[in-house]
Amino acid sequence: MGLMDKLRGELVDIIEWLDDSRDTMVYRFPRYQNEIKMGAKLIVRESQVAVFINEGTVADVFQPGTYTLQTQNMPILTTLKGWKYGFDSPFKAEVYFVNTRQFTELKWGTQNPIMLRDADFGMVRVRAFGAFVARVVDPAAFLRELVGTDSQFKTDEVKEFLRQMIVGRLAGALGHAQIAVLDLAANQEQIAARLAGTLTEECAPMGIAIPKFIIENVSLPPEVEEAMDKRTQMGVLGDLNKYTQFQTANAIEDAANNPGGTGEALGLGLGVGLGQRAAAALSTPAAAAPPPPAVAPGPPPLPTTAQWYIGVGGQQVGPLDTAGLQSNIAGGQLTGSTLVWRVGMGEWTAASTVPEIAQLLPQGPPPLPQG
Repeated sequence: MGLMDKLRGELVDIIEWLDDSRDTMVYRFPRYQNEIKMGAKLIVRESQVAVFINEGTVADVFQPGTYTLQTQNMPILTTLKGWKYGFDSPFKAEVYFVNTRQFTELKWGTQNPIMLRDADFGMVRVRAFGAFVARVVDPAAFLRELVGTDSQFKTDEVKEFLRQMIVGRLAGALGHAQIAVLDLAANQEQIAARLAGTLTEECAPMGIAIPKFIIENVSLPPEVEEAMDKRTQMGVLGDLNKYTQFQTANAIEDAANNPGGTGEALGLGLGVGLGQRAAAALSTPAAAAPPPPAVAPGPPPLPTTAQWYIGVGGQQVGPLDTAGLQSNIAGGQLTGSTLVWRVGMGEWTAASTVPEIAQLLPQGPPPLPQG
């Protein structure tokens, strides 16, 4: 091989970039002091754009494809170099490969809570997090505004800036949406689409677009979530009296399975309590059945006197009308502490607390003060 053939072989160039990373947005081809031979082959793959820089000025931009570099397909660089009549000698230029694929591994979140005015809770603080997709849509603008002379520009260098921009626009988006906090989950997709458009418009001068924005979760402060959980539990339980009976029955069962000591005492106490309630329920007379409907229309029935029952010496006495009550008061069987009951009352009650009977009891002076 002759000397000229050797030199000619060294000057034949193939300019290309194979990306083996997942976060490189811009890669500068390592030419340094080496010159590019006119006629060199430029290979630009899908999801790439090659940008030639001449002395700090953006020159020609090459879309995906294979090119043989000639003055004819480098019109701007030819003008900057002053190649008016063509040029076949090697030349110096910086070549940047810009990755135009979608970068999906980008996360965002609110470090500090966002204050909102909610119709249900009033002033409330919320936090949110999610992901977003970034893509270079104007390589020349991206190089001018963000990359500069960086030889390998990665997503970490722009991710924090985009995150801060997202958080700054999120509060306004949630406020203008005027959606109740409890309804945010159903409207997350709508809010995210609106934010993606707003962010793309704001990033356009820098050559970046946000084609996809995702809100994964919007959360309330722990104390608010705890209050909501309690409210949900109350709604699920429904009748609290029935729930209490159910819990008591479970406690008795647990105590029965734990013989001796506290379990036995607890089971005994609960059993006695339930026994007393059952005895009271059995001793309570059943409510009188309503009278059958009249066969033929006529005047309403005469009013009847209330029928009372009293507890004397552990025995049920009655039914008694007003005259019967007065007779027992005179005989000393009915006092203020005597238990009384009639149809419509929930349980046996001391006579002194029932206004209808208390007025029949003898009225006396209050007890003398002690001491």
